[in-house]
Amino acid sequence: MSGLELTLLRPGWLLALGALVGIGWWLLRRRGGLGDWQRAVDPALLAAMTALGRVDSQSSRGPLWALLAALAVILLALSGPALERRDTLSYRNLDGVLFLVDASPSVTEDARWPQMLTMGRFGLASLGTRPGGLIVYGGDAYVATDMTGDHLQLGQTFSLLSPEIVPDGGSRPERALALAAQLLADAEVIAGDVVLFTDGDGLGPASLQAAAAIAEQGARLSLVSLLEPRPAFATHAAAGQGAVFTLEETDAFSDWMREEARTRLEAQDYPLLFWKDMGRYLLALALLPLLLLFRKGAA
Repeated sequence: MSGLELTLLRPGWLLALGALVGIGWWLLRRRGGLGDWQRAVDPALLAAMTALGRVDSQSSRGPLWALLAALAVILLALSGPALERRDTLSYRNLDGVLFLVDASPSVTEDARWPQMLTMGRFGLASLGTRPGGLIVYGGDAYVATDMTGDHLQLGQTFSLLSPEIVPDGGSRPERALALAAQLLADAEVIAGDVVLFTDGDGLGPASLQAAAAIAEQGARLSLVSLLEPRPAFATHAAAGQGAVFTLEETDAFSDWMREEARTRLEAQDYPLLFWKDMGRYLLALALLPLLLLFRKGAA
């Protein structure tokens, strides 16, 4: 960074400074520097004390000036004065999770379909700092959400899954697994997880080969079964070095996603524009004028 580059993150607060100046001017003029003494003391007595030098109108203004100064500093702090920094490193997570959801009629028309979606939300809540993605499949596979760190968007997409989302009939999990492997490679994920939500239809030699290919990439394949798991589930989980979960194992699935997460970070190769808010330090300066309120008067 060359030179001092300062900006205001919340400049709207400066408008309140004008109002503060107006209020301060009105108070000082109305009170004349004597506070409420003008109303509490007989005017003739106050005039006589002033003539005798017993009234110091300037010192009585001190508390009001201190209060106005502190409020002015607070408003400056709220405006968000910030320094620009371009030397800030950013990191991305080299791990990621892809959720593959069978949206064929045999799954979406089952009474346990909402429970499967709930299972998926448990998985989303366990991502931590890892990015996630969503693939839906039937007779073909489609990317519903690419790898993203925006878990809120991912969860919204997940909640909108419906029986009409996949136009192709049938159930081809091997296509979803192949697409998942491609997404992991494109995102340069080196230790990801792939979670397949399925009723078991379509699992066979082709999907088993795709599961082994995912494991070769350093990722793991786990399966969430809509119904009672078939032997093919354990075979695919073994090939993918993952695990098998039923819809009743939400806590186990969530714990496994958290505890088995493999988090690796890599510095990004592009700079970030970062502003450091200095307002918090200005708030400390606001205490200085207030110290005037605690000074001891002359004996």
